[in-house]
Amino acid sequence: MNAIDSVRNVVTRNMRQSGIVVAFAVIVAIFAALHPAFLSPTNLTNIVLQYSYILILAIGMVMIIVAGQIDLSVGSVVALTGAVSAVVVIREGMPWWVGVLAALVVGLLVGMWQGFWVAYVGIPGFIVTLAGMLIFRGLTFLVLDNRSLSPFGGTYYDIANGFLNGLFGGYGYDAFTLVIFGIGVAGYAVSQWRSRQGKIAYQQQVESIPLFVVKLVAVAAVVMWFGYQLSVSRGLPVVLIILAVLIIAYSLVTQNSVFGRHVYAVGGNRHAAELSGVAVKKVNFWIFVNMGVLASVAGVVFSSRMNGAQPGAGNMFELDAIAACFIGGASTTGGVGRVGGAVIGGLIMAVMSNGMQLMGVPQSTQQVVKGLVLLLAVAFDIWNKRRASVAR
Repeated sequence: MNAIDSVRNVVTRNMRQSGIVVAFAVIVAIFAALHPAFLSPTNLTNIVLQYSYILILAIGMVMIIVAGQIDLSVGSVVALTGAVSAVVVIREGMPWWVGVLAALVVGLLVGMWQGFWVAYVGIPGFIVTLAGMLIFRGLTFLVLDNRSLSPFGGTYYDIANGFLNGLFGGYGYDAFTLVIFGIGVAGYAVSQWRSRQGKIAYQQQVESIPLFVVKLVAVAAVVMWFGYQLSVSRGLPVVLIILAVLIIAYSLVTQNSVFGRHVYAVGGNRHAAELSGVAVKKVNFWIFVNMGVLASVAGVVFSSRMNGAQPGAGNMFELDAIAACFIGGASTTGGVGRVGGAVIGGLIMAVMSNGMQLMGVPQSTQQVVKGLVLLLAVAFDIWNKRRASVAR
């Protein structure tokens, strides 16, 4: 197999993921050409800080969508958990970690509440979470007594606004940031090599060695360039570490665990999954519990970023998270989607929002553009399914 055939096979084997990466690269290139400050160290750092909570929500939402469900309440849960944390830390004067723990417990209880109604009562997730969106927004107003609470300050504020730098020195750049990114690149290379060897062991088709090396070098170059840009700005954002840990952990859970395979089985064919012995009710229950916990993490990050809690916080966050998943290749019918794809979809939304803001595009126009991108992403998913069915 020559190099051209290898590239063609890699692209056509996973049209969704390939299209997402290409689209992301094109969007970045367009905004970089239109505005010189788009790829500046300061702006790249701002993108990480401003949109991390959407990526956290997308990680949980993609599991919900893969299982054939939906969650419309996450924006309200973000507001509620941030409000609880603010009451504990600001109003009651408790340590920052108590506020974080309180938010996580509330998120856990919210997930258990919604999971119960969906999994064991049998009410569709759309209805349960629509009700949850109203219930938890109302509880947010009650917890905050219709007023904003601020500021957090201290360690809590640093969760979404702090940086790790200066640990290893550096002249004009932060060496610690580059070391962390270098470790990440090395880990990615090892995981890709092990994945390739596993496919070979099961006689599955893989790309040629030259193409495999080119892919690794390209990824390493982009990641290290991004790390360098952060290192010459303010260093490694704390929230980026949180996000990286979640992405790695949930990628492993969804792709390499029994629970992850059960989630895909339920979304692909619920009846077949039941006949195969999958505990469908338990799977549906735990994906909503997981979404509640991740929404509480996003609530902590968002309230930290805003340095306070507001009754209207998290408005429309659920739509951004859902859009990130569908743009990232998740199927509208369930059974298809990856954490990495959802993250890239979220980055596409973040890059578009940031780029249009830099260019002074009106908010109304931004909403139109993001809506069209979502529509095209779903249209591409439908076209891809039809193409696959014709090929068979």
